[in-house]
Amino acid sequence: MESAYALVHLANGTTSIRSLAEGETFHPVIGPVAEAEALYVRQLGLAGRMAVCTDPEWVLWDVGLGSAANVTTALRHLAGIPGRLRLVSFDHTLEPLRFAREHAAELGYPLGFEGPMGALIEDHRCTFTHGALAVTWQAEVADFPERLRSPGPLPAPHAIFYDAYSPARNPAMWTLPLFRGLFARLDPLRPCALATYSRATLLRTTLLRAGFWVGAGEATGEKEETTLAANDPSLVARPLGAAWLGRALRSTSAEPLEDPVYRQAPLSEASREALRAHRQFQAA
Repeated sequence: MESAYALVHLANGTTSIRSLAEGETFHPVIGPVAEAEALYVRQLGLAGRMAVCTDPEWVLWDVGLGSAANVTTALRHLAGIPGRLRLVSFDHTLEPLRFAREHAAELGYPLGFEGPMGALIEDHRCTFTHGALAVTWQAEVADFPERLRSPGPLPAPHAIFYDAYSPARNPAMWTLPLFRGLFARLDPLRPCALATYSRATLLRTTLLRAGFWVGAGEATGEKEETTLAANDPSLVARPLGAAWLGRALRSTSAEPLEDPVYRQAPLSEASREALRAHRQFQAA
């Protein structure tokens, strides 16, 4: 059968994967490993936070598993930390993972993880040791918004990689009801930070209205900023302030999506009042 994915060579010499059906290249600018390191591993402070955590296990949600570049990169950076790591990866298909495993040599990042990746494809769950880490990796193969709404248990995360296609391409993954549901899954006594590549005003107002503290994230590739959000303000190094709020109030594309249909609109009066009353701006 002809594959729905293909290898592509990026301008910087690295290799990535392109979805032929979606017309999208994974990690298209600086490549899979460099993007994962900048956007998720360093920005979320994974190694430092895990090293001092006293919980029985450290839980990482990987929303948008794709070809597992984000997970495998994180594992390499965490290998020297003794402890238990639980990875929960979400995606509606494991076909990119299968393709990456079949092309491990060309891609590089799957090398050494072919066994766990194969077990995840077959059983949706695996356990293995990586350096000092005892790892449990589970795959939730389902529509992510529906999985959040379902009653099935999910371990509350310490960190979240949020790597869905853009709001214009995949609006169902960026709605206010979804992020409210995600926030409700967090343990208020367990600090959790979420990183994502977008800096859109619409995304940031959505996260704020869902209950998160929100800040500007580090640059990666061609993006001057990304976004960092958390349920604990101490995890947000550069919180959005009054200047950002003023721009959001004037923006023509800031109102959160209530339904999985992409559109651009200025803030409603309800959103304006909610943002002005948010603890983040009261504290400022």
